[in-house]
Amino acid sequence: MRKLVQGIVDFRRKRRPDYAGTFSRLALRQKPDALYIACSDSRVQANVFASTEPGDLFVVRNPGNLVSPAGPDGRSVADESEAAAIEFALDVLEVRDIIVCGHSSCGVMAALVDGRENVRWPHLRSWMRHADTALERLRQGEGDPERPPQDRLSQLNVLLQLEHLRSYEPVRRRAPALHAWWFEIGAAEVHAWEPGAGGFRAIDEDHAARILQRIAR
Repeated sequence: MRKLVQGIVDFRRKRRPDYAGTFSRLALRQKPDALYIACSDSRVQANVFASTEPGDLFVVRNPGNLVSPAGPDGRSVADESEAAAIEFALDVLEVRDIIVCGHSSCGVMAALVDGRENVRWPHLRSWMRHADTALERLRQGEGDPERPPQDRLSQLNVLLQLEHLRSYEPVRRRAPALHAWWFEIGAAEVHAWEPGAGGFRAIDEDHAARILQRIAR
């Protein structure tokens, strides 16, 4: 807490004047570029690795960057807060892109590899079930063989959550572009799923150009 409180004081003294115009504008309206669904992990910060500013992202974060699937009616079978965020982002804010961002060394993914039944905390154990299909795919040999099991699972899980997103009625109706990102903590490198390559690739200048070309169509 000491660092956070001191950070507020530093912001007021050093940076708030530079943001005066930004927050005056945002006080009237927000129009974020994307809905960003990420893990709660404190090491995964889009404002650092994607250089985002206030107003750029509408954010949902939870352990494991999970999205509970929707039923045949397009409504969530489990978590109302995520469903509400999806509805609001698409129908009110009219975002055109949704990003699901996983990461390396994810504690939730490691716990799944070790066995969800061994997780002692009941709510976390139940929540993790939304990644069970990704775990099955890992056991069937899917994923990047050069990465450790928990990181392979983390990448498979990001792709699974895109499938869950597609089950929501607002997503089917609005058809936003869905993006799978994966942050490699040790290298401070952001990877994106490249359908043509069948894997995650670092977003360097060349990969970024391909992504931008694809979303411009």
